[in-house]
Amino acid sequence: MTAAITLSLYIVRQFATSVLGMLLALSGLVAMFDFIELLRRSASHPEVSFGLVSQIAALRLPYVSMQIMPFAVLLGGILCFWRLTRSSELIVARASGVSAWEFLTGPTLCAALFGMIATALISPVSSVMLARAEAMENTYLRSGGGPLALNGGQLWLRQSDRMLTPQGVAIIHANQVELHGKQLTATQVSVFRLDGADKLLDRVEATRATLGKGNWILDNARTIKADQLPGPPQEMNLPTDLTVSRVQESFASPDTLSVWALPSFIALLDRSGFSSIRHRLHFQALLALPLLCATMCLVSAGFSMRPARRGGVAKMIGSGVAAGFVLFVVSKIAEEIGQSGALPVALAAWAPAVSGLMLAVALLLHTEDG
Repeated sequence: MTAAITLSLYIVRQFATSVLGMLLALSGLVAMFDFIELLRRSASHPEVSFGLVSQIAALRLPYVSMQIMPFAVLLGGILCFWRLTRSSELIVARASGVSAWEFLTGPTLCAALFGMIATALISPVSSVMLARAEAMENTYLRSGGGPLALNGGQLWLRQSDRMLTPQGVAIIHANQVELHGKQLTATQVSVFRLDGADKLLDRVEATRATLGKGNWILDNARTIKADQLPGPPQEMNLPTDLTVSRVQESFASPDTLSVWALPSFIALLDRSGFSSIRHRLHFQALLALPLLCATMCLVSAGFSMRPARRGGVAKMIGSGVAAGFVLFVVSKIAEEIGQSGALPVALAAWAPAVSGLMLAVALLLHTEDG
């Protein structure tokens, strides 16, 4: 028993070292290409300095590491298990009666732990730094108006209308939305107020609306009801759960939100009428990351534990890398289908990891018991 524990700890140490080394190498390589791309884009902006470009690239580094974590586990695992097999350490362990399932338990749990740390600890830091990097890109490297420059600046949203009943709904449309610092203003605003049964009660027309703290301030607002003349123009306050930052975040990438903030923000999007599919898919993908990392560990073991004397080792390792690439393509295809609404969000996020796990288990059963 003591020998088995010692062997497991040794393999876990070798595996963790290989994965961390591969993560640093891949992160540095991708960050270098990202930095070169930022330099190319900054060539048309003479006011952007080399230091500013370096700062943007550095802020994106945790996000890059999050994206390539599964590949670092795959390539690091292949390197680790191939070295242990080439030195005959795994062969001796299996000849002494230790099955592959026993000495793979430790590395698999280690890979899952890497995924948990990435989801719970690195993701919040990555989201804050990526949001800062995107804000700097919008300011210095892009000519557009940022995430609110969509549909010609128009805005549609649905929110609860607490002026009526707890079930009341207000649908707000603005022809032009502008963001000045921390103030969001909209012009030519229409507010459609419905009861809990989605029956139209009245419509409010305003020349201008400003998003304040806890409410919309409507200027020159006229209330129009059926079979009644429009009321006189007046200032009206419409309570809301939205803030300027939340409106910005609803248009921004889900990667700029922490995993801990996503559930409440998804609920807010659903109440406000924004589509939450991208955010729900990103949240489920973060939850599935530990399983995906564990799957990559088993895939790497299945494709790299072939004894060198049998030949075809290079082919097996190449097949492992190809399998990881195919799994990545499948995950991206599932993500696109999930964002279109044709596939349930949970299925789109978890299916690649589960299918890869089934492939890895089948391959190890063939290798170990075949």
